[in-house]
Amino acid sequence: MSYPTVTAAALTAPLTFAGIVEQLRDTFRAFPDCRKPGNNTRYTLEDTGLSAFSVFFMQCASFLEYQRRMVENQERSNAQTLFGVHAIPCDNQIRHLLDSVPPSAVAPAYRYLFNGLQQNGYLDKWRVHDYGYLLALDGTQHFSSSHIHCEQCLTKTHHNGTVTYSHQVLTPILTAPDKPQVIPLPPEFISRQDGQTKQDCEINAAKRWLAQWGADYIPLGITFLGDDLYCHQPFCQAVLDAGAQFIFNCKPTSHTTLYEELEGLEKIGAIRTHLVQRRMGKHSVTDTYRFATQMPLRDGDDALRVNWFSLTSVRDDGKCLYHKDFATSHPITTGKVVDLVKAGRCRWKIENENNNTLKTKGYHFEHNFGHGQQHLANLLAALVLLAYLVHTVIDLMDERFRTLLQKMGSRERLFDDINTLTTFLCFKSWTALLDFMLVGLERRHQADEIEQWVVK
Repeated sequence: MSYPTVTAAALTAPLTFAGIVEQLRDTFRAFPDCRKPGNNTRYTLEDTGLSAFSVFFMQCASFLEYQRRMVENQERSNAQTLFGVHAIPCDNQIRHLLDSVPPSAVAPAYRYLFNGLQQNGYLDKWRVHDYGYLLALDGTQHFSSSHIHCEQCLTKTHHNGTVTYSHQVLTPILTAPDKPQVIPLPPEFISRQDGQTKQDCEINAAKRWLAQWGADYIPLGITFLGDDLYCHQPFCQAVLDAGAQFIFNCKPTSHTTLYEELEGLEKIGAIRTHLVQRRMGKHSVTDTYRFATQMPLRDGDDALRVNWFSLTSVRDDGKCLYHKDFATSHPITTGKVVDLVKAGRCRWKIENENNNTLKTKGYHFEHNFGHGQQHLANLLAALVLLAYLVHTVIDLMDERFRTLLQKMGSRERLFDDINTLTTFLCFKSWTALLDFMLVGLERRHQADEIEQWVVK
């Protein structure tokens, strides 16, 4: 299968941190303003949005507080020089001004960043032969409370009558085998929809995402990945109708008709098998790939036909190391089953490399930075996700940042050092900050060199 490529003539100017900040300014400037005409508008929406974003980008809840002190002492701050914030609102003002902004208002920033990566060739290595881009779907919770709630909250009533309020979000990513990074895509929030009395759910959010964003990504060639929740005919058919393909986990407990058919094939030896032997330390491991074609996804004459395959890895001492079943719309042969499993297994990265990173690696995704009464909780979560995407973008495009990240070992540790520096020194630009750190690591900085990067 062939997919469209970008010619050299179509390439845009290289992505830069300054260019990203300018695009964010344009995006935040278009936020709806809850203030009535004539009210005090000392703080603009773009300054408010950039201020909130800077907290998540810097992975420091106190970043704005430190920059306000710097303004008092030096009349300038890193909020201004790095993020272009002219006047820093207080935390309560930020929450008030952003509460009425739906998270969908951040969409232009996602489009800008993805288009920049795509058109400048950064995503070429994410394309998987025969399968295009692998787009994984998964939902995760980013807020839970028994007291704080808003109209957007999901609710769960327990046996004792108490209620838990929560916010959840669908967090799509692009992933690829052997790639350490994932590319976050626009989120879709799982929250009560206008005019609906029923609770929202992850699969409905996925359908909305497909309807809203499918036209942006599917023409590039997309294979959707997901757990068993997605491996049901309505969503699989929606993916196919949109022009994409899928590889979904497939469980026997939720696909009785399919596994009854497999049981019949098993009895007559009609399930194809491919064995691979490999070494793992002192042990040998046998990978058993099994597959069958044109299996019914559900009961009935209108059942969608899919291709089923599985991998079971067993060590020579009898211990089962791995087992997973999949269903796909892609053709399957003995020569393709290994690559199909490799692609399908990339789904775990949305949990480990994306959702787990957001919750445990400095992004504080589940922290309540402010809940509000309308959209605040979801908008702030969208800004956290956007900060994570920008980190990934500069990791791909900026060799200085990548070098520092390699030396520090993690983004969390790198930003700890960045926050220490920006608490006391005002840097002329993001590039100047990185140069200062690189020279410092090489232990050859002198007092006169510091003047190149620090605002006096």
